[in-house]
Amino acid sequence: MGNTVKTIELIGNSTDSWEDAAQNALDDADKTIEGIKGIEIISQTANVENGQIDRYKTTLHVAFELQGR
Repeated sequence: MGNTVKTIELIGNSTDSWEDAAQNALDDADKTIEGIKGIEIISQTANVENGQIDRYKTTLHVAFELQGR
């Protein structure tokens, strides 16, 4: 029998980069979700203040195996 995988959508934030924003979201997910198998980057956006990027945002899907199946 195959494994069932579920995905959730998260939005990570960072003042440094889109990559850091994705990693921050993954770090938070890893604290409570077991069996994370991969991520898919959905979009990258940013907040702008005074003509400069103030905060990077990365929306991602996190895929993980359902436990106890």
